[in-house]
Amino acid sequence: MSEQRGGGDGVARAWREAAGREDLVLLDGFHALKHALRFGADVRAVIADDPAAVRALAAELAPDVEAQVARLAGQAELRTLLGRVHPTGVAALAVRPDRAEGRARLERMPRPAPVVVLDNPRNLGNVGAVVRLAAGFGATGVVTRGDLDPWHSNVVRAGAGLHYATTVDRVEIDTLPPGPLYALDPEGEDIRALTLPDDALLAFGSERHGISPELLARADHLVSLPMRPQVSSYNLATSVAMTLFHWGGPHDADRA
Repeated sequence: MSEQRGGGDGVARAWREAAGREDLVLLDGFHALKHALRFGADVRAVIADDPAAVRALAAELAPDVEAQVARLAGQAELRTLLGRVHPTGVAALAVRPDRAEGRARLERMPRPAPVVVLDNPRNLGNVGAVVRLAAGFGATGVVTRGDLDPWHSNVVRAGAGLHYATTVDRVEIDTLPPGPLYALDPEGEDIRALTLPDDALLAFGSERHGISPELLARADHLVSLPMRPQVSSYNLATSVAMTLFHWGGPHDADRA
């Protein structure tokens, strides 16, 4: 991680130069920075309107990364460098994890936890919320199909930096990780009658159109969530949360 103490034009200039790099990810706000540091992100720059206030926030909310935040934070006027400023007054740039290493984790069998598959999602905030859920439940990863970038800065913001706590990638049908595919569909078997295996792929359709015909054709099982008649659907993140909760969440050894 780079040393970033100090302030002035040098910090702002270094930020502008780094911000154009495709291998760096914007961490918008203290919580995204905190989680990225906790899960081993290579943070290259941290800027804050008031570095002392951010260090105090770290001491209060995340003492485990306080020393790292204190070492990295440099003073810069955020509104001149960012389109919008997070209420916590801090932003950072971190190296995006190696894609080949992430792919190897998705491919490894047997897996200790499912992979969440989002089929052509449209809402950046929903995808970020799913990443946050997957990280909390200890899922192996979240993969998306379609043109939405799961590493878009707004997705990382909604995921509170927890992209670094799981594996996040974009795939096609022919590059899906191995494992039985359980597709969430209203015509499927009631999830309460099923046991979801650790090596499952749990597939969820887009917010508007559901799962695509090509992914349905690839599915090994169709699964439905209990829903009151005349209620049309659940929010995407809610559906993922219900399904992961039914799977069971992290094993006792993973909680240590």
